[in-house]
Amino acid sequence: MDRPDPWEYQPRLRWWSHLWRIAVMLLISAMVWLPVWQDEADVAHLWWIADLLLGAGCYALVFLRRRWPVPVAVAVALAGCVSGVAAGPAVLAAASVATRRRWREIAVVGVVNFAAGQTFSSLTDADTDPWWVTTLANVLATAAILGWGMYIGSRRELIWTLRNRAERAESEQELRVAQARGQEQARIAREMHDVLAHRISQISMHAGALAYREGLSDEDVRTSAEVIRDKAHEALDDLRGVLGVLRDGRTGERLLTPQPTYADVPGLVGEAQGSGVRVEFEDLVGELVPDAAGRTVYRIVQEGITNARKHAPGALLIVRVSGSPDTGIDVVLQNPVGFGPTRTPGAGLGLVGLTERAELRGGRLEHRRDDDRFVLHGWIPWRA
Repeated sequence: MDRPDPWEYQPRLRWWSHLWRIAVMLLISAMVWLPVWQDEADVAHLWWIADLLLGAGCYALVFLRRRWPVPVAVAVALAGCVSGVAAGPAVLAAASVATRRRWREIAVVGVVNFAAGQTFSSLTDADTDPWWVTTLANVLATAAILGWGMYIGSRRELIWTLRNRAERAESEQELRVAQARGQEQARIAREMHDVLAHRISQISMHAGALAYREGLSDEDVRTSAEVIRDKAHEALDDLRGVLGVLRDGRTGERLLTPQPTYADVPGLVGEAQGSGVRVEFEDLVGELVPDAAGRTVYRIVQEGITNARKHAPGALLIVRVSGSPDTGIDVVLQNPVGFGPTRTPGAGLGLVGLTERAELRGGRLEHRRDDDRFVLHGWIPWRA
């Protein structure tokens, strides 16, 4: 990650932030100016007054340090060549530049401040120590100011970086949760469509037969009504089975029955045959199919039976499943194309959902017309 610009991590200054900075500047100015003001008066009668006026201007100028950091720091430091009162603003401006942690700026401001300190010391003759002592003191003072500013800048940048990473991680977590929620909703929607479309097509077929047949006895009507009721109950049971993949939030256990697997495909075919659908099932898989792959195969066969019942009633549906751990599972369903539009409503999303389900498993699903036959062909890897 690239380093942020200084303006990004600099804290916003409030009234109390300005207040304590002004107090520190006044303290530094007093420590520098009070011992030498008499010396200034001895050299030039109005120097100490000019010192106060120039220092007051620096106090006003230093409030613009964040807008023009280097020019303000250099200007205040140059004023410090002849003004002891300007020492406070010069320290603050230099430290502010150092918080930016840009070496060229720090070098320029550091050299100017050191030169200003040396010049002021020589003009006031305030120090009787050897020149090397004064020079060392100015070097140490300048280094301390710049080092303190760099430390503050480094700490600000670190805090900003940690906060930014935390916010980004939280945003990414929220995005992952939203994506997981959307995927779970799509998965449940596919399961519900695959299950309910199959059952409701059975209910529609029996209800349609009941509506168009005339001269039925009370017993026949009662029998047909019982079949419709039973299919409705089965639809509810299947819906509970779909929701059964949801787990208890405290224990993590499944709430209801598990989802169907490949072992349930013969029962599905037998149930369809019992309800009047002509189905031929050819099972060429010689080994135990994993549950995940078997569930997808089950849903493909279920959707094929539902489509054949809706769009080609009375036609022969041929279901052929073959495969092995090396080649994957091949599912082919074909039936003659029906005549006329179906009376059973549908959104046309069953094959779309199945295609998504197959692709999520690493497989594929396609449907086409071969002359007068409709073919649904899917391939699912043995292990996803």
